[in-house]
Amino acid sequence: MARGQYFSEFSVGDVFESVGRTVTEADVVHFAGISGDFNPLHTDATFAEKTPFGQRIAHGMLAASISTGLGQTLGIFEGTTMALMSQTFVYKAPVFFGDTIRLRLTVEDTKASSKGGKGVVTFASDIVKQDGEIAVAGSWTVLFRDKKPE
Repeated sequence: MARGQYFSEFSVGDVFESVGRTVTEADVVHFAGISGDFNPLHTDATFAEKTPFGQRIAHGMLAASISTGLGQTLGIFEGTTMALMSQTFVYKAPVFFGDTIRLRLTVEDTKASSKGGKGVVTFASDIVKQDGEIAVAGSWTVLFRDKKPE
């Protein structure tokens, strides 16, 4: 039995916020290895000191990737998601080693399928730092199952 939220249970304006997760140097090192992105802004402390950030920053895609895991902690996707149709990301502020980020999803739109039994939910997504600053903004479009008629 699905434990997630079904399409018809979403309403425009609903807000879901995850727990926080601290981004570590180990996260960045592992992500660099997996992705092959060894840009010195992420991996070279001496180089990064001379940038406007003054220190190394986490990869934007690392923060985005972590947000998908944070989304799973919400429980709304468990067993009811049929497909992640799209995601967009706009990088607004750096995520530094030691920052704690959380995911905030806000339902912007719902559209039932003409075939029934499912529908598309569009969420505004914000990856929010511990001080409330939005590090990454964007959207998620997700296809959900709906409840079977009683």
